[in-house]
Formats: sequence, C-alpha cells, structure tokens
Amino acid sequence: MKRCIVCGLVVGIWMGAVVCLMQPGRAEPNAAANSGNQTPAVKQQSQAIAMLSPTQPYQAALSHQATCEVDLAAVVTPPYGCKVLKVWLPLPPSDNVQQIRGSRLSTFPMRVEPQIATENVYGNRFAYFEFHEPKGAQIIRHRFQATVADLNWNVDLAKVADIAAWPDVFKPYLQSPQLRQQQALEQALAEITQQPKHGPESLLAAMRWVNANLEYDHVKASLRADADHALAFRRGHCSDYHGLCATLGRNLGYPTRVTYGLSLFPKNSPSHCKLEAYLPPYGWVSFDVSETQQLVKKIQTSESLTEAEKKWLIDAAWCRLQRGYRENGWLLVTRGTNYELAPKASRPVAVVRTIYAEADGEPLPEPDPANRQQREFGWMTVHHYVADRPLRRYSDLELLRQTAE
Repeated sequence: MKRCIVCGLVVGIWMGAVVCLMQPGRAEPNAAANSGNQTPAVKQQSQAIAMLSPTQPYQAALSHQATCEVDLAAVVTPPYGCKVLKVWLPLPPSDNVQQIRGSRLSTFPMRVEPQIATENVYGNRFAYFEFHEPKGAQIIRHRFQATVADLNWNVDLAKVADIAAWPDVFKPYLQSPQLRQQQALEQALAEITQQPKHGPESLLAAMRWVNANLEYDHVKASLRADADHALAFRRGHCSDYHGLCATLGRNLGYPTRVTYGLSLFPKNSPSHCKLEAYLPPYGWVSFDVSETQQLVKKIQTSESLTEAEKKWLIDAAWCRLQRGYRENGWLLVTRGTNYELAPKASRPVAVVRTIYAEADGEPLPEPDPANRQQREFGWMTVHHYVADRPLRRYSDLELLRQTAE
C-alpha cells in the first residue's frame, strides 16, 4: 500500500510538470532560478526533467514477494585443441524490486578465478573466465539467493506524458539502425499509425501488430532479438518478438530495451526475455508480448472454457499487457542489445541469454534446447531453483484470473 501511494505522488508531480515541458517558448531553468528564485512552474519543470532518467528505479507496485535459492551452471565444451576458452557469465543486478545475496562462483575441473567487470552502456555486470589449454568440458557455476516479486505498473495511457525531446542519456534506447528489411518496417509502421492514436496507444498498437503478424517458432528463431529476422520470416521466439517491438517503439518515439532473465522453474532453457518501454511518469514498464500471444492461443483452443469465459480471459490478457506486469517467477539478468562486453570480446554481442563464450576468438554457437531439430551444442545450462513459496508463471490461467480481478 505504501508503494502505491508513492507511485500516486509521482504521477501527480508529473502531470503537473508535463504542462510546463510542452508549453512552447518556455525557457530552460537558468542559474538565477537554480539559486533559489524559482517560480512554482519552473520548479515543476525542473522536477520533470530530473525524473527523465534511464536509471530511474522501477515505479511498479510490489506484491507476492518470494525468496529463491538459485543454482545455475553452464557446461561449456570447447573444440578439440582449443588454446583459450573465454566465458562471460552475466550477474543479475540488485535493485529496488529484486535483491541478490550470497553470490558464489566456481569452476570445474579447472579452477579459474573470475574477473568482475561492468559494461558502460547498460550497466550489465559480468563474471569473466579464461581457461587456458582446456581439456574437455568446463563447468561454470553460480549459486545465489534471489528475492523477487510481482510488479504491477497499472499504466493509465491517458496519463503517459508526451516528450518532445528526450535527454541525450536516452540515445541508446532510441537509436534504430537502418535494417535490411527497412521497407517492411516502414510498411508495418504505416499500418500501425493508419488510424490516429493518442500517444502511447501507438505503442500498444505495435504490440498488437506483432501479435497478429508473428508466429512463435523455436526452429526459425534468431536468438539475437533481431527485428530484421522477425520482419523477413514473420516468426521466431521471444527475442524476435521483443526485438521487433523495441524497434517499432523507437520509431514511434519511445525509449525501449530488451531485458533478458531467468524463468525460475524447470524448463529446457531457463532464459526468457521481455520488452521494456520508458513511459513517464511510470518510468520503465515491462511487457511480455510473446507470452501473451501464447496465453491467448491456449485460451482460444481450450475445450473446458465456454465462449464467454474465453472472451473474458482474452480481454484480461490484453488488459494486463497494457497495464504493465512482471511475474515473480522471472529474474532480470541483463538489459539492452548490441553492446560491447566487459572485458571486451572479439566483437559486440546482440544479447546475452545465459552466457557468452568464445574459443580462440570465435563465438561458440548459441544453443536453443527447445529446438527439437538441434542436436549439437557448444554449451548447455543446468539449473535448479528452490523457493520459499510457489512462484507465478505468466502463462498460468489462474494467475491471469487473479491479476484481472
């Protein structure tokens, strides 16, 4: 309840200050104003500008907090005769909505002490390991305790501020490089914006466009959050969905990023990504477009639900997506796409799902154990979780019913 009150105050400050930001001809706060002679309007403007920050803590309301013991290992198999095997293991961050404690790193059979480093674009931290003359597979293990929670933003689209000019610090989240599928991107944007929409409604329309035009497919997936792949093949898995959503959002004027994390329950691969968009006054808001599509399909094909129940649940799924929601069964690990690792690898990475590895300067191929056609892997994860209470899954129908009430 206390956190909801704080969020309400933030919304109140913002909605008063947005008027100042959008009024034409209004001057920037000058030195005299900063010295204590600020008018109330200038003070509101200063507050609003100061709150526009990509490092702003999450503004969601927390519930269903749980603590989980996590045991994650990567078994990496370098090619025969490898001279140097390099492995980057991302370290999940502690912030105001998740806390990481008791981190323990180890390797087997070779004993290697990691170097801890932080890349300077998104602030992702990595444990970096170098294995010289490795003989056979090497295991990198990370054990830690994570406290997680459900996050509810309860976004009201009418309260999202229109920002005419974003501060320079948002540049990494607004850049949209020229695509090979640029014509397809422009066609998608034309369809999304065909009907006039109020501000962030266009972002929601982009998510609906992706839902309508992409098919979930582990075989035909890029594993790189690749908008080009999504537009060319109209299929992929979570990273292709959210990579395309991020690109569409940036072209619509909203800072976006792909966030990768761990699903804290048994599955073939623990990695899963989500989309985040920066929507003042709510800050970074999490959306899971691919899981919403999967959930809606489950509802549509159910033989136990009535047509009325199906309609209600499908409406509830889209409403939850629009409001912004992140379940406590998912742990954030990395933020962002297309960046240099720390220490630097032989090339920038598109994303880091669970680890990134190179043998003699060449990347080991990304595995997707959910792809039934894939039989050879350069590395594989082993993972186990023990929570102090049942964790929630985004695709669970009972959870949808609870969050919709």
